[in-house]
Amino acid sequence: MKLAAVIHSDSDILGGTPVFVSTRVPGQSLFDHLEAGDSIDDFLEGFPSVRRDQVIAVFVVTAYLTDKPKAGDDLWPIK
Repeated sequence: MKLAAVIHSDSDILGGTPVFVSTRVPGQSLFDHLEAGDSIDDFLEGFPSVRRDQVIAVFVVTAYLTDKPKAGDDLWPIK
């Protein structure tokens, strides 16, 4: 999975701010809400155009990018 499948940037949408695909919801807003103490359900209720699988995918991709496995690590789920 690539981040571009979940978050994208287009200069015609919010001036190029990265947003969830098929929405105008900035990706950063997810982290802002979580940092403020909101749950994923709270976030999804406030932004019904964002799907739960998109939120989960952001976490998976972020985990991959921040904790990249060593070559040959068969335990990592992203290939």
